[in-house]
Amino acid sequence: MSADALFSLPNQPTAVDYSGKVPVEHLDYDYIKKCKDVKYLEKILRLLRSGDEGIYPHLIKFCENHLEKLEPKSRALRKENPVATAASISVEEWSQIVDELKTWEEETRKTETSLKQPSMFGDSAKENMPPIRGSNCSVPLIQNSDPNEKRNPLKHALPRDYQEWDKFDVDKECERIDGNIARNDQPAIINTGHPKIKTKVDTSCNALCIVCHVYFVVVDTEKLILANREKDKGNEAFRANDYEEAVAYYSRSLSIITTVAAYNNRAQAEINLKHWHNAMKDCQRVLELEPGNIKALLRRSTVHKHMGNFQMAAEDLRMVLKEEPQNAAATQLLSETEKRIKETQPGQQSKGKKILIREVEEEEDNSNNDPQEEQTACPVEPSQPVGGEESAAAPVERGDMGNAQKKPHGRGDGGPHSESSTTHHGHWRSRGGSSDKYKVTQESKEKVANGTGKRGSTVSVQADQSSSSKGTPVGGNAGETVNLDAPCGALPLPLARLKNEGNLLFKNGQFADALEKYSQAIQGYTDSGVDSPEDLCILYSNRAACYLKDGNSQDCIQDCTRSLELQPFSLKPLLRRAMAYESLERYRLAYVDYKTVLQIDISVQAAHDSVNRITRMLIDQDGPEWREKLPEIPLVPLSAQQHRREEPPSAEVLKARAEKAARDAERKTEVRFTALKQEGNEFVKKSQYQDALGKYTECLKLKPEECAIYTNRALCYLKLERFSEAKQDCDVALKLEPTNKKAFYRRALANKGLKDYLACSSDLQEVLQQDPNVQEAEKELEEVTVLLRQSLANASPVKPRKTVPITEVEGDEETSAVLHPDSSCRGEEITINLQANNAYEFGQALNIARSSGNMAVCAELLASTTPEMLPEFLSTQLDGHTISFIMQTLDTHLLEKDPNLVYKHLNHLHTADRFSVVLMLLEKDERRHMTQLFEHLSAVESAEFTKNDVQNLANKYI
Repeated sequence: MSADALFSLPNQPTAVDYSGKVPVEHLDYDYIKKCKDVKYLEKILRLLRSGDEGIYPHLIKFCENHLEKLEPKSRALRKENPVATAASISVEEWSQIVDELKTWEEETRKTETSLKQPSMFGDSAKENMPPIRGSNCSVPLIQNSDPNEKRNPLKHALPRDYQEWDKFDVDKECERIDGNIARNDQPAIINTGHPKIKTKVDTSCNALCIVCHVYFVVVDTEKLILANREKDKGNEAFRANDYEEAVAYYSRSLSIITTVAAYNNRAQAEINLKHWHNAMKDCQRVLELEPGNIKALLRRSTVHKHMGNFQMAAEDLRMVLKEEPQNAAATQLLSETEKRIKETQPGQQSKGKKILIREVEEEEDNSNNDPQEEQTACPVEPSQPVGGEESAAAPVERGDMGNAQKKPHGRGDGGPHSESSTTHHGHWRSRGGSSDKYKVTQESKEKVANGTGKRGSTVSVQADQSSSSKGTPVGGNAGETVNLDAPCGALPLPLARLKNEGNLLFKNGQFADALEKYSQAIQGYTDSGVDSPEDLCILYSNRAACYLKDGNSQDCIQDCTRSLELQPFSLKPLLRRAMAYESLERYRLAYVDYKTVLQIDISVQAAHDSVNRITRMLIDQDGPEWREKLPEIPLVPLSAQQHRREEPPSAEVLKARAEKAARDAERKTEVRFTALKQEGNEFVKKSQYQDALGKYTECLKLKPEECAIYTNRALCYLKLERFSEAKQDCDVALKLEPTNKKAFYRRALANKGLKDYLACSSDLQEVLQQDPNVQEAEKELEEVTVLLRQSLANASPVKPRKTVPITEVEGDEETSAVLHPDSSCRGEEITINLQANNAYEFGQALNIARSSGNMAVCAELLASTTPEMLPEFLSTQLDGHTISFIMQTLDTHLLEKDPNLVYKHLNHLHTADRFSVVLMLLEKDERRHMTQLFEHLSAVESAEFTKNDVQNLANKYI
């Protein structure tokens, strides 16, 4: 079929067979040009490229261009790039490729040669591999590379056909294989204790003594690889929170090659273990190798902060922020450190109250003789550190020295130690510390025995220099002294002095010096032959507190145990031993001691918190049956349970509680007062004066002597047109502050509202006398002066009163004394004041007019009264007859003269007090008069009100 025949009918659909062979007629320029089927064109292009029908380069190019127009992304248009050869690449590029290949080949040969060299660390591979973390099982390496090892070849060949397989004994062969495995494999080594990792790697080379440059390069490379491997192990242990193992691996890495990263990482691990001295050494080493290292400075500042060296910590942090101003961790730590510096400044400490220390004779706790013991003291500000010791948390009701703190350690806390450590000081020395400083020398023993100890402590020197009084300043605070020669139970005077010096050093945070004093006292106790178990128990307990503060948990446990052997169920040794157990992660023993503490005194909050925390750990560790794995908790006898024999608080404690309650109440009152005042001010800004009035009234209930509240409430009264109340508040404010300008000005406005223009003028003149620049007062004074002149001009002349004789009459003669209605105004005996200035004058005039039935006088009285004042004037004498009389007066005398005034009076009259009650008591005729008044008023046409306004007003009356 030709191309013309195929495309002659464009509107008819043409079915193309894609599976069949392309006819030769379709390999034509015209057909390809008219063809719109992309798939068929792709098939034609593939056929042309194959060359089965011949090679037509121009036709192929034409087909590709046409297909690209129809479908630019057709897969048939994709072409494979030929493989690059030397001919297709420039000479320079080819030379570069050849050089890189030669370099790679040389490096590969060198690496292969170095790997063939015998490793100087080959012996270390023969050692037992360290166990998997959390397991005590280690498996030795199997030496498969022994050339002398004899292998047992198979005695029998494997079966080759089905008949031989039928004769094959599978069970026997399996037993033989299992037997070989059982005989050849070495047994696993089970470590009964906690696995110890060597902290050093032997890098000496005894096997080879080759002295050549290449060999030493290989050795250095192997050292670097091995050191990085040990450091990576330490990083993995650090991420798993196994900081002791991390320290061991970092130490192994440092024993091979000294690197800054390993020192930094080990310092961080030591910080997490609270080994402050070791961490400090590592940070110092880093700064020696690389001065200005940011991580080392940041970690050294952390160590300084925990050791109490806040100034040095702040200096390190400032250096960090100088290099990295955006370091958030350094910024936060610096703010905390500066806050602690301010708290420990002497100027701030002197602001606190004095502490009165006195002895209290108790069975165990002997007042200030023991730093762990409770002292009777005057109230001290909560933020003030006492005696130089960091007050991280408020002490529990009984005792301090860390008993109330959740964390078991203070300065120099140690990290978790192995439970299998049985020696006193071996494990302690391995952590970089030294317990030798706690030992008592023979010279010290002799001095203690003779009572002439001159150990160079500050306390001893100060005590010897004080001749008149035997007191020594506590922490350097003036006026606060401690008697170092105070008796301590049955201890001799030299031992008592050592104990007092240790107590003072402990309070000042010098735990190592205090520990030495207690150790000397204990040794002197042994040498002197004194028999006082109570005093020895306290000495051991005090030294245990020093060990705990310095991070030596093992020695703390031993001293607490000795103390408890002397005095069973002593509270503080139990609590300190529990803290030491917890720091060593011996949670079961810590739990038992904490529960025993709670049996003795249930009010120890630190024990409650620790029990809750350890319970969760034991549940995670031992599962639901964790209680069955606990040691037996001893039962405390009733005689040792302190919470069952609590004594009533002393007078000083009650006084302190009362003062605290008073301060709390005053603080709450101040907060409540400020909030109410603020709310009232907000209501005034929103013109909600009634709501503001309520808030100010509540403020005055809390503080009735606050002058500003009276003036603010007076402003609300003025806005609500309650002038009498406003004047009263201003009077009270002026009694509190006689020169208060606001009170004078607002009382002037109240007097103006009350039409007491003379008093208003006097107050305004007082305001201007205090401040002549008050423009509002000047304007008000001008206006009040005009009103005062008008009131004086309109006032009626006062006529002299005449004496009215009163005589007794009998019978009908009494009626002759009644005045005629027409003579009430004209008579000279009775005068009516039509210019009423207050409710009393208005009431007198209205009563005279109503009693005589003179509506004309009542009309004049209403005309001279402003509508706004009418409810206030009627508030004291409002009744049904008065309302009816006023309604008739308005209807008969004022409606024709001034309907607008009538409407205004009616619009304000219904706001009077008790009006709704009086309205309910009106009689039928009185209601009829009221209805007539509104009918007449609605018939009047006025520009100030409409019939709808009158109707709405009538609804409030009828």
